[in-house]
Amino acid sequence: MTRRILAVLFGSFCCLATRGPHGRVDTVNPMHEPRAAHCATLLPNGQVLITGGMSGIRSAETFDPVTMTYLSTYPMQTGRAGHTATLLANGKVLIAGGYNGNYLDTAELYDPSTRRFTTAGTMITARSGHTAVVLQNGRVLLAGGVGTGWTFLSSAELYDPRTGRFTTTGSLSTPRESHTATFLKNGKVLIAGGHRGRRPSVVIYASTEIYDPATGAFRTAANMTQRRHKHDAVLMADGRVLIVGGADERDRDGAYRTAEIYNPATGSFAPTAEMHLARYKLSGTTVTMSDGQVLVACGAAKAELFDPARNAFEIVPGEFGSDRLFATATRLRDDRVLIAGGYDETIRISSGSWLYRRP
Repeated sequence: MTRRILAVLFGSFCCLATRGPHGRVDTVNPMHEPRAAHCATLLPNGQVLITGGMSGIRSAETFDPVTMTYLSTYPMQTGRAGHTATLLANGKVLIAGGYNGNYLDTAELYDPSTRRFTTAGTMITARSGHTAVVLQNGRVLLAGGVGTGWTFLSSAELYDPRTGRFTTTGSLSTPRESHTATFLKNGKVLIAGGHRGRRPSVVIYASTEIYDPATGAFRTAANMTQRRHKHDAVLMADGRVLIVGGADERDRDGAYRTAEIYNPATGSFAPTAEMHLARYKLSGTTVTMSDGQVLVACGAAKAELFDPARNAFEIVPGEFGSDRLFATATRLRDDRVLIAGGYDETIRISSGSWLYRRP
Protein backbone atom coordinates (compact mmCIF):
# COMPACT_ATOMS: atom_id res chain seq x y z
CA MET A 1 0.00 0.00 0.00
CA THR A 2 2.83 2.40 0.92
CA ARG A 3 4.54 1.78 -2.42
CA ARG A 4 1.29 2.47 -4.27
CA ILE A 5 0.79 5.77 -2.42
CA LEU A 6 4.37 6.81 -3.17
CA ALA A 7 3.92 5.93 -6.83
CA VAL A 8 0.78 8.05 -7.06
CA LEU A 9 2.44 10.98 -5.30
CA PHE A 10 5.53 10.68 -7.50
CA GLY A 11 3.42 10.56 -10.63
CA SER A 12 1.48 13.63 -9.50
CA PHE A 13 4.72 15.50 -8.84
CA CYS A 14 5.95 14.73 -12.35
CA CYS A 15 2.72 15.99 -13.86
CA LEU A 16 3.04 19.26 -11.92
CA ALA A 17 6.57 19.93 -13.18
CA THR A 18 6.76 22.96 -15.44
CA ARG A 19 6.67 22.14 -19.13
CA GLY A 20 8.17 24.66 -21.52
CA PRO A 21 7.15 25.26 -25.14
CA HIS A 22 9.06 22.14 -26.17
CA GLY A 23 7.60 19.80 -23.55
CA ARG A 24 9.57 18.08 -20.82
CA VAL A 25 11.31 14.81 -19.91
CA ASP A 26 10.57 13.45 -16.42
CA THR A 27 11.61 10.33 -14.54
CA VAL A 28 8.96 7.62 -14.09
CA ASN A 29 8.94 4.17 -12.49
CA PRO A 30 11.93 2.03 -13.54
CA MET A 31 11.95 -1.27 -15.38
CA HIS A 32 12.36 -4.48 -13.41
CA GLU A 33 15.83 -5.05 -14.89
CA PRO A 34 18.64 -2.88 -16.26
CA ARG A 35 18.66 -3.09 -20.06
CA ALA A 36 20.65 -1.78 -23.02
CA ALA A 37 20.61 -2.90 -26.65
CA HIS A 38 17.10 -4.16 -25.93
CA CYS A 39 13.92 -3.55 -27.95
CA ALA A 40 10.69 -1.69 -27.24
CA THR A 41 7.54 -2.25 -29.30
CA LEU A 42 4.18 -0.47 -29.05
CA LEU A 43 1.40 -3.07 -28.82
CA PRO A 44 -2.17 -2.73 -30.18
CA ASN A 45 -3.47 -2.38 -26.60
CA GLY A 46 -1.33 0.71 -26.05
CA GLN A 47 1.21 -0.98 -23.81
CA VAL A 48 4.92 -1.23 -24.67
CA LEU A 49 6.72 -4.57 -24.86
CA ILE A 50 10.35 -4.48 -23.65
CA THR A 51 12.52 -7.47 -24.59
CA GLY A 52 16.02 -8.69 -23.83
CA GLY A 53 19.14 -6.58 -23.60
CA MET A 54 22.76 -6.91 -22.55
CA SER A 55 24.03 -9.46 -21.78
CA GLY A 56 21.58 -11.61 -23.69
CA ILE A 57 18.87 -11.79 -21.01
CA ARG A 58 15.61 -13.72 -21.58
CA SER A 59 13.32 -11.52 -19.53
CA ALA A 60 10.61 -9.27 -20.93
CA GLU A 61 8.14 -6.79 -19.46
CA THR A 62 5.39 -4.44 -20.54
CA PHE A 63 4.86 -0.79 -19.66
CA ASP A 64 1.27 0.24 -18.96
CA PRO A 65 0.84 3.97 -19.71
CA VAL A 66 -2.36 4.11 -17.63
CA THR A 67 -0.83 2.87 -14.37
CA MET A 68 2.70 4.03 -15.29
CA THR A 69 4.12 0.69 -14.16
CA TYR A 70 5.97 -2.26 -15.66
CA LEU A 71 4.61 -5.81 -15.51
CA SER A 72 6.72 -8.91 -16.07
CA THR A 73 5.72 -11.26 -18.88
CA TYR A 74 6.79 -14.82 -19.53
CA PRO A 75 10.44 -14.84 -20.66
CA MET A 76 11.58 -15.24 -24.24
CA GLN A 77 12.55 -18.68 -25.45
CA THR A 78 16.11 -17.44 -25.98
CA GLY A 79 17.97 -14.60 -24.30
CA ARG A 80 19.22 -11.95 -26.72
CA ALA A 81 20.47 -8.41 -27.26
CA GLY A 82 20.96 -6.54 -30.52
CA HIS A 83 17.86 -8.23 -31.91
CA THR A 84 14.80 -6.74 -33.61
CA ALA A 85 11.19 -6.73 -32.36
CA THR A 86 8.65 -5.91 -35.05
CA LEU A 87 4.88 -5.47 -34.69
CA LEU A 88 3.00 -7.54 -37.28
CA ALA A 89 -0.43 -6.83 -38.76
CA ASN A 90 -1.92 -9.66 -36.67
CA GLY A 91 -0.91 -7.88 -33.45
CA LYS A 92 1.92 -10.25 -32.59
CA VAL A 93 5.58 -9.22 -32.33
CA LEU A 94 8.36 -10.90 -34.30
CA ILE A 95 11.58 -11.23 -32.28
CA ALA A 96 14.49 -12.04 -34.61
CA GLY A 97 18.21 -12.67 -34.28
CA GLY A 98 20.51 -10.99 -31.80
CA TYR A 99 23.47 -12.08 -29.72
CA ASN A 100 23.90 -13.86 -26.37
CA GLY A 101 27.46 -15.09 -26.69
CA ASN A 102 26.46 -16.63 -30.00
CA TYR A 103 24.99 -14.98 -33.07
CA LEU A 104 21.39 -16.14 -33.30
CA ASP A 105 19.30 -17.39 -36.20
CA THR A 106 16.31 -18.09 -33.97
CA ALA A 107 13.04 -16.16 -34.01
CA GLU A 108 9.97 -16.10 -31.80
CA LEU A 109 6.55 -14.53 -31.63
CA TYR A 110 5.07 -12.63 -28.70
CA ASP A 111 1.29 -12.88 -28.31
CA PRO A 112 -0.14 -10.00 -26.22
CA SER A 113 -3.27 -12.03 -25.43
CA THR A 114 -1.28 -14.74 -23.62
CA ARG A 115 1.84 -12.69 -22.73
CA ARG A 116 3.89 -15.66 -23.97
CA PHE A 117 6.63 -16.18 -26.54
CA THR A 118 6.62 -19.12 -28.96
CA THR A 119 9.21 -20.23 -31.50
CA ALA A 120 8.78 -18.77 -34.98
CA GLY A 121 11.10 -20.69 -37.26
CA THR A 122 14.73 -20.27 -38.19
CA MET A 123 16.25 -17.35 -40.05
CA ILE A 124 18.31 -17.96 -43.18
CA THR A 125 21.33 -16.33 -41.53
CA ALA A 126 22.28 -15.72 -37.91
CA ARG A 127 22.53 -11.96 -37.44
CA SER A 128 22.74 -9.20 -34.83
CA GLY A 129 22.81 -5.45 -35.28
CA HIS A 130 20.58 -5.81 -38.32
CA THR A 131 17.47 -3.83 -39.22
CA ALA A 132 13.85 -4.96 -39.59
CA VAL A 133 11.09 -3.10 -41.46
CA VAL A 134 7.48 -4.07 -42.15
CA LEU A 135 6.64 -3.75 -45.86
CA GLN A 136 3.27 -2.83 -47.37
CA ASN A 137 2.55 -6.51 -48.08
CA GLY A 138 2.98 -7.36 -44.39
CA ARG A 139 6.29 -9.11 -44.79
CA VAL A 140 9.31 -8.09 -42.72
CA LEU A 141 12.60 -7.16 -44.38
CA LEU A 142 15.66 -8.03 -42.28
CA ALA A 143 18.93 -6.67 -43.65
CA GLY A 144 22.63 -6.64 -42.86
CA GLY A 145 24.17 -6.93 -39.42
CA VAL A 146 26.99 -9.11 -38.20
CA GLY A 147 26.96 -12.89 -37.95
CA THR A 148 28.88 -15.99 -36.99
CA GLY A 149 32.65 -15.56 -37.07
CA TRP A 150 32.24 -11.79 -36.82
CA THR A 151 31.22 -11.71 -40.46
CA PHE A 152 29.65 -8.47 -41.65
CA LEU A 153 26.61 -9.28 -43.72
CA SER A 154 25.28 -8.01 -47.02
CA SER A 155 22.52 -10.62 -47.07
CA ALA A 156 18.85 -9.87 -46.45
CA GLU A 157 15.78 -12.01 -45.90
CA LEU A 158 12.00 -11.76 -45.65
CA TYR A 159 9.68 -13.10 -42.97
CA ASP A 160 6.14 -13.90 -44.11
CA PRO A 161 3.62 -13.94 -41.21
CA ARG A 162 1.18 -15.99 -43.31
CA THR A 163 3.57 -18.92 -43.72
CA GLY A 164 5.79 -18.32 -40.70
CA ARG A 165 8.85 -18.79 -42.91
CA PHE A 166 11.99 -16.84 -43.73
CA THR A 167 13.11 -16.65 -47.37
CA THR A 168 16.03 -14.99 -49.12
CA THR A 169 15.75 -11.74 -51.05
CA GLY A 170 18.27 -9.52 -52.82
CA SER A 171 21.53 -8.59 -51.10
CA LEU A 172 22.88 -5.22 -50.06
CA SER A 173 25.68 -3.93 -52.27
CA THR A 174 27.77 -3.39 -49.13
CA PRO A 175 27.97 -5.44 -45.91
CA ARG A 176 26.92 -3.16 -43.08
CA GLU A 177 26.06 -3.05 -39.37
CA SER A 178 24.88 -0.08 -37.26
CA HIS A 179 23.02 1.25 -40.30
CA THR A 180 19.43 2.49 -40.46
CA ALA A 181 16.45 1.26 -42.46
CA THR A 182 13.52 3.61 -43.05
CA PHE A 183 10.22 2.69 -44.70
CA LEU A 184 9.32 5.38 -47.24
CA LYS A 185 5.84 6.52 -48.27
CA ASN A 186 6.39 5.04 -51.74
CA GLY A 187 6.73 1.58 -50.18
CA LYS A 188 10.49 1.34 -50.65
CA VAL A 189 13.12 1.18 -47.88
CA LEU A 190 16.10 3.51 -47.44
CA ILE A 191 19.23 1.84 -46.02
CA ALA A 192 21.78 4.41 -44.82
CA GLY A 193 25.32 4.36 -43.48
CA GLY A 194 26.71 1.83 -41.04
CA HIS A 195 30.10 0.20 -40.84
CA ARG A 196 32.16 -2.88 -41.51
CA GLY A 197 35.07 -4.10 -39.38
CA ARG A 198 36.27 -3.13 -35.94
CA ARG A 199 38.64 -0.48 -34.70
CA PRO A 200 41.30 0.35 -35.69
CA SER A 201 40.34 -0.94 -39.15
CA VAL A 202 36.64 -0.03 -39.12
CA VAL A 203 35.20 1.35 -42.36
CA ILE A 204 32.27 3.77 -41.98
CA TYR A 205 29.93 4.49 -44.87
CA ALA A 206 28.25 7.53 -46.35
CA SER A 207 26.66 5.22 -48.91
CA THR A 208 22.95 4.41 -49.06
CA GLU A 209 20.75 1.90 -50.85
CA ILE A 210 17.07 1.58 -51.74
CA TYR A 211 15.18 -1.71 -51.44
CA ASP A 212 12.26 -2.19 -53.82
CA PRO A 213 9.82 -4.91 -52.68
CA ALA A 214 8.44 -5.15 -56.23
CA THR A 215 11.78 -6.39 -57.57
CA GLY A 216 13.24 -7.82 -54.37
CA ALA A 217 16.47 -5.95 -55.09
CA PHE A 218 18.62 -3.23 -53.56
CA ARG A 219 20.02 -0.44 -55.73
CA THR A 220 22.73 2.03 -54.91
CA ALA A 221 21.44 5.51 -54.04
CA ALA A 222 23.08 8.87 -53.37
CA ASN A 223 25.64 9.28 -50.61
CA MET A 224 24.84 11.09 -47.38
CA THR A 225 26.67 14.35 -46.76
CA GLN A 226 29.04 12.54 -44.39
CA ARG A 227 29.94 9.06 -43.21
CA ARG A 228 27.81 7.86 -40.29
CA HIS A 229 27.30 4.82 -38.12
CA LYS A 230 25.40 4.38 -34.86
CA HIS A 231 23.14 7.22 -36.04
CA ASP A 232 19.37 7.34 -36.39
CA ALA A 233 16.87 8.03 -39.16
CA VAL A 234 13.13 8.67 -39.05
CA LEU A 235 10.39 9.32 -41.59
CA MET A 236 8.94 12.81 -41.17
CA ALA A 237 5.32 13.75 -41.77
CA ASP A 238 6.11 15.27 -45.19
CA GLY A 239 7.72 12.05 -46.45
CA ARG A 240 11.32 13.16 -46.11
CA VAL A 241 13.79 11.35 -43.84
CA LEU A 242 15.66 13.09 -41.01
CA ILE A 243 19.07 11.55 -40.27
CA VAL A 244 20.75 12.59 -37.01
CA GLY A 245 24.04 12.09 -35.21
CA GLY A 246 26.26 9.06 -35.37
CA ALA A 247 30.02 9.07 -35.29
CA ASP A 248 33.23 8.57 -37.19
CA GLU A 249 35.95 6.00 -36.40
CA ARG A 250 36.55 7.49 -32.94
CA ASP A 251 33.03 6.64 -31.72
CA ARG A 252 32.34 8.80 -28.64
CA ASP A 253 35.17 11.24 -29.39
CA GLY A 254 33.93 11.52 -32.95
CA ALA A 255 30.19 11.81 -32.26
CA TYR A 256 28.31 14.25 -34.50
CA ARG A 257 26.02 17.21 -33.89
CA THR A 258 25.17 17.22 -37.57
CA ALA A 259 21.90 16.24 -39.23
CA GLU A 260 20.71 15.90 -42.80
CA ILE A 261 17.52 15.27 -44.73
CA TYR A 262 16.84 12.78 -47.51
CA ASN A 263 14.24 13.83 -50.09
CA PRO A 264 12.74 10.83 -51.94
CA ALA A 265 11.41 13.15 -54.66
CA THR A 266 14.93 14.15 -55.69
CA GLY A 267 16.84 11.18 -54.31
CA SER A 268 19.30 13.55 -52.65
CA PHE A 269 20.62 14.40 -49.19
CA ALA A 270 21.08 17.94 -47.86
CA PRO A 271 22.45 19.18 -44.54
CA THR A 272 20.06 20.78 -42.10
CA ALA A 273 20.54 22.62 -38.80
CA GLU A 274 22.96 21.13 -36.29
CA MET A 275 21.82 19.71 -32.97
CA HIS A 276 22.92 21.34 -29.73
CA LEU A 277 24.54 18.10 -28.49
CA ALA A 278 26.65 15.49 -30.24
CA ARG A 279 24.88 12.10 -30.26
CA TYR A 280 25.62 8.51 -31.20
CA LYS A 281 24.34 5.02 -30.32
CA LEU A 282 20.82 6.39 -30.65
CA SER A 283 19.24 4.03 -33.20
CA GLY A 284 15.47 3.78 -32.84
CA THR A 285 15.15 6.70 -30.42
CA THR A 286 14.12 9.44 -32.84
CA VAL A 287 10.34 9.87 -33.01
CA THR A 288 8.04 11.89 -35.26
CA MET A 289 5.29 13.50 -33.20
CA SER A 290 1.66 14.10 -34.22
CA ASP A 291 2.32 17.77 -35.02
CA GLY A 292 5.22 16.91 -37.35
CA GLN A 293 8.01 17.87 -34.97
CA VAL A 294 10.67 15.24 -34.26
CA LEU A 295 11.93 14.22 -30.82
CA VAL A 296 15.58 13.16 -30.78
CA ALA A 297 15.47 11.43 -27.43
CA CYS A 298 18.79 9.70 -26.78
CA GLY A 299 22.49 9.53 -27.56
CA ALA A 300 23.20 12.31 -25.03
CA ALA A 301 22.12 13.48 -21.56
CA LYS A 302 19.27 15.63 -22.86
CA ALA A 303 16.65 15.30 -25.59
CA GLU A 304 16.09 17.76 -28.43
CA LEU A 305 13.11 18.65 -30.58
CA PHE A 306 13.45 19.36 -34.32
CA ASP A 307 10.95 21.67 -35.98
CA PRO A 308 10.96 21.10 -39.76
CA ALA A 309 9.05 24.35 -40.35
CA ARG A 310 11.77 26.42 -38.67
CA ASN A 311 14.61 24.05 -39.55
CA ALA A 312 15.82 24.23 -35.95
CA PHE A 313 16.64 22.02 -32.96
CA GLU A 314 15.78 23.04 -29.38
CA ILE A 315 16.83 21.40 -26.11
CA VAL A 316 13.97 19.77 -24.19
CA PRO A 317 13.85 20.57 -20.43
CA GLY A 318 14.66 17.69 -18.09
CA GLU A 319 17.58 15.32 -18.39
CA PHE A 320 18.66 11.71 -17.91
CA GLY A 321 21.56 12.40 -15.55
CA SER A 322 24.03 10.90 -18.03
CA ASP A 323 24.21 9.95 -21.68
CA ARG A 324 21.49 7.50 -22.83
CA LEU A 325 23.20 5.09 -25.24
CA PHE A 326 21.53 2.03 -26.82
CA ALA A 327 18.25 2.99 -25.12
CA THR A 328 14.75 2.88 -26.62
CA ALA A 329 12.13 5.56 -27.26
CA THR A 330 8.51 4.68 -28.05
CA ARG A 331 5.72 7.10 -28.93
CA LEU A 332 2.54 6.23 -27.04
CA ARG A 333 -1.01 6.69 -28.33
CA ASP A 334 -1.44 9.97 -26.46
CA ASP A 335 1.75 11.45 -27.96
CA ARG A 336 3.86 10.94 -24.88
CA VAL A 337 7.17 9.13 -25.46
CA LEU A 338 8.54 6.38 -23.21
CA ILE A 339 12.34 6.35 -22.97
CA ALA A 340 13.80 3.23 -21.35
CA GLY A 341 17.15 1.86 -20.27
CA GLY A 342 20.42 2.26 -22.11
CA TYR A 343 23.87 2.71 -20.68
CA ASP A 344 26.04 5.72 -19.90
CA GLU A 345 29.55 6.66 -20.99
CA THR A 346 31.01 4.13 -18.51
CA ILE A 347 28.76 1.34 -19.89
CA ARG A 348 26.73 1.29 -16.68
CA ILE A 349 23.42 -0.26 -17.70
CA SER A 350 20.27 1.42 -16.40
CA SER A 351 16.77 0.26 -15.48
CA GLY A 352 15.63 3.88 -15.56
CA SER A 353 12.61 5.15 -17.47
CA TRP A 354 11.58 8.61 -18.51
CA LEU A 355 8.50 10.09 -20.12
CA TYR A 356 8.49 12.94 -22.61
CA ARG A 357 5.31 14.99 -22.36
CA ARG A 358 4.17 17.56 -24.88
CA PRO A 359 3.57 21.20 -23.82
